[in-house]
Amino acid sequence: MSVQMSNFGPLGWVTDATGYRYQSHHPVTGQAWPEIPSRLLSLWAELVDPDLAPDACLVNLYDEGAKMGLHQDRDEADLTVPVLSLSLGDTGLFRIGGTARGDPTRSVRLASGDVCGLFGPSRLAFHGIDRVLSGSSRLLPQGGRINLTLRRAGPT
Repeated sequence: MSVQMSNFGPLGWVTDATGYRYQSHHPVTGQAWPEIPSRLLSLWAELVDPDLAPDACLVNLYDEGAKMGLHQDRDEADLTVPVLSLSLGDTGLFRIGGTARGDPTRSVRLASGDVCGLFGPSRLAFHGIDRVLSGSSRLLPQGGRINLTLRRAGPT
């Protein structure tokens, strides 16, 4: 992967030599992840479910040249709960397809402040970031794109 990652919430998504998983602490420091900011919780309550809070928020930082290949979000306990993301900073060229790897894809530009949700059948759509349009935003002093992805990773 070419993105830098961190997390907010009771569970954080990590990857290392043993694979991908959610865990309650930072893999290097052993510290619990910081709480999910209240503004993100409010966004989730408004757009997804006011009664079921997210328990994980993946924070991805895309520097110039960073991208993320097509993948499905399948590591959560209940795959019917939507995934919601907020883009900040430079515009990302988001690619989304169907639920099979070979399905046709299309690209959408996600600019700073855009919110994208994977609901219903699209919850298991293959998706990724082809590239970041460097310099398209002045939000981050050093440039780049931050994506905050909220989800319910544990049991509902």
